[in-house]
Amino acid sequence: MWLQGKRLKEKYHSYTGDAGKVADNIIDRDFSADAPFQKWPTVVSLFSLRWNKCYLSPLLDMYSNEIVSYDLLLLPDLAQILRILDSAFEKFPDTDGLVFHSDQMWLYWHMTYRATLKEHGIIQSMSRKGNCIMESFYSHEKEYFSFEEFSKAVEEYIDYYNNERIQAKIKWMPR
Repeated sequence: MWLQGKRLKEKYHSYTGDAGKVADNIIDRDFSADAPFQKWPTVVSLFSLRWNKCYLSPLLDMYSNEIVSYDLLLLPDLAQILRILDSAFEKFPDTDGLVFHSDQMWLYWHMTYRATLKEHGIIQSMSRKGNCIMESFYSHEKEYFSFEEFSKAVEEYIDYYNNERIQAKIKWMPR
């Protein structure tokens, strides 16, 4: 099972240069984790569908490969990023020392976002422009005809991804 949609060939451009870089790349392409709550990457991905664009922002635990939280919107905004954080903190309140990794999208530079991470004892990490570790989460081929249809497909895919998909990390078993 794959999350499928016709993807726009050009990337979502939110990068504004090195002047606003607020965090070092602590992950530095080391995607391993030997326990939960060590590293959580996120990204905002653009899906260009015939009827509109949608922006999906999942949050992944690098140890279990579980999607901890996600949000889907028609326009990306700071509230979307804060919602995925709030949802993750509800499920997992002990995040002290966790490394939260993203690209350099302007939303991840925002003072409210950074203050929320700091309040929860989270260390912010940012990769270089256009370098996202979560792109392999997606596959794109199908066309969806409404936001509701696409939203349901995202929900079903994340349920499959978290609960049924076999993984090498857990001896080729589903969760």
